[in-house]
Amino acid sequence: MKIKFLSLASGSSGNCYYLGTETYGILIDAGIGVRTIKKVLKEYGLNFEQIQAVLVTHDHADHIKAVGTLGEKYGIPIYATPETHKGINKSYCMTEKLSTSVRHLYKETPLELKDFKITPFEVPHDGTDNVGYCIEIDGKVFSFLTDMGYITPIAAKYICKAHYLIIEANYDEEMLRMGPYPKYLKERITSEIGHMCNKDTAEFLAENIHEGLKYIWLCHLSKDNNHPELAYKTVELSLRSKGILVGKDVQLAALKRSTPSEFYTFE
Repeated sequence: MKIKFLSLASGSSGNCYYLGTETYGILIDAGIGVRTIKKVLKEYGLNFEQIQAVLVTHDHADHIKAVGTLGEKYGIPIYATPETHKGINKSYCMTEKLSTSVRHLYKETPLELKDFKITPFEVPHDGTDNVGYCIEIDGKVFSFLTDMGYITPIAAKYICKAHYLIIEANYDEEMLRMGPYPKYLKERITSEIGHMCNKDTAEFLAENIHEGLKYIWLCHLSKDNNHPELAYKTVELSLRSKGILVGKDVQLAALKRSTPSEFYTFE
């Protein structure tokens, strides 16, 4: 079975990821416009009509912008925890509220969706309710951890299960400290319900990498407090310090904020 992965956008302006087979797929978050989603999928030869579901990580606008239209206009089921669904319909960005498309899922309770086995799990962030996703398909395990303040034991469990890992490296500590953000915002970002910095992500990966991990994608990079090259280099050097060579032992990429990634196919 061919498994296809594409990041449509990854950052505070909008987040959306595609994971699919040759005949159908799902979206993880939909924080960019529907027209953009349809356009990007078409450019990569992916059929919008074959989207089976949207999995929502939390109710911040950059993750849910398009879910109202996708759910109610196009009839695509929108999966989220009950609390996240409440938060979604209260959000200022939801011009079209969810009703018929609402589907509930529960943390640590697997959901079977065609060939996908989807397990949502708790992550620490300041949305109404927050999850990462572990998705197993055809013996391959993808773990998505897009917004989190730190790596809890539960998050660590699903990171360490992954063959393909999408994990946050939001900011560089020095860039944030020296940058123009007000004090309250810097404190929110660095808090335990904020975001992960390059260094903490890099050190965890270096200490916990396992032979089954094939790809690491660094996601949700800050526009003002990070650079893709800096995030990549921080993780690469940390892995190298443990004798793990990027390009040989594991593949590494920093996802772009507002443009699609490379299109990946795994067999």
